[in-house]
Amino acid sequence: MALNALELIYKRLRERPQELVEARANGAKVVGFQAYNLPEEVIYALGLIPVRLGSGGDGDLVEVGGRYISTKNCVYVRSTVGLFAENTDPYIVNSDIVAFDATCLQTFRTAEVVQYYFNREVIILGVPRNFYLQEAHTYFAAELRHFVSRLEAISGVTLTRERLADSIALYNGIRDAIVRIYPYQATKNPAISWEQVFDVIQAGYVLDRREYLGLLESLLAELVQQRGAPVIGGEDDEARIFISGSTIPPGDKKLISIMQELGGRIVGDDLWSGLIPYVDVQIEDATLEALASAYLNRTPHGALPYLELATDRRIKRLKELITTFKANGVIYHTLRYCDPYTFKAKETKDILEKEGIPLLELHTEYAGSDFEAIRTRVEAFVEMVKLRAESEEAA
Repeated sequence: MALNALELIYKRLRERPQELVEARANGAKVVGFQAYNLPEEVIYALGLIPVRLGSGGDGDLVEVGGRYISTKNCVYVRSTVGLFAENTDPYIVNSDIVAFDATCLQTFRTAEVVQYYFNREVIILGVPRNFYLQEAHTYFAAELRHFVSRLEAISGVTLTRERLADSIALYNGIRDAIVRIYPYQATKNPAISWEQVFDVIQAGYVLDRREYLGLLESLLAELVQQRGAPVIGGEDDEARIFISGSTIPPGDKKLISIMQELGGRIVGDDLWSGLIPYVDVQIEDATLEALASAYLNRTPHGALPYLELATDRRIKRLKELITTFKANGVIYHTLRYCDPYTFKAKETKDILEKEGIPLLELHTEYAGSDFEAIRTRVEAFVEMVKLRAESEEAA
């Protein structure tokens, strides 16, 4: 049975670019951003329109971006620079201000290039490297206060406690709805697929956030009406695959389409373009200090250095999600020159193999030249996972 709310989300995505044009004509300002630890709540609280920038899967954009930034940067970074160079993407065109954080240092380099070559007004939010120290929280809170002061000057609005509390409540609602919707894709004979949930999450990058929460609540209500409470797992003939590693932004469908073709079923992820930003965010108070601490206390991004594997929250959360969604294999997807996640691939594989969980590392880019090679490796991995699952069931 079709999900009406899902179709409405896709429809609203098609309509959104023109809405931004009209909003700007009426005096609204759009903040286009690319970040991992930037509390979006402060943008919305100041009456600005937040829009997350970036797309993937287009080799031509990567080539264009490589004219302005080193080709040793990851393909997502080069693709982003390519978007600014071409200046035809509606979200790039309609961004009055561009914001980046410094979680990934390649993203910080993108900010420098965008400001230098394309004369865009750029704001940077500093991010501490030793995110687990108290000094890091003090530093990040100070950086966030400076970031907000820049936005206040642009918006002409002062961030009050009431404004921030209202925005935090809205974003908490979005996070809660996504966490409740997400398990439905991992059930037997699901009413919604992982790819569709992934699309829904990424729709929230650009849609008006208050409307987006309403759409999420409508989608959840339909899922509950059709299926009741989600029961994860069940007997199915497909390999249940968990996706980890580098970001998979809107437009990058290579791995997803290969998985669909080969009968592997994606049932979970810990991607920063997927579920992970919506879990573990516990904001204790409507203050910038509490907001800064909440963002540092959640599952850390792979670009932030942490060498104690026994206490690594990223690894801990990964294992918990694999168990929760009853995956029996992991595909660890890394983009070319995405050094943080590439370097973490072996340690992640070693840890999961001790748990009896097979992992396939795929190193890819946005060109189509590696499609068949990836397809061959995924096909072999999916078959292996199926055979392992069958043998374990027989035992």
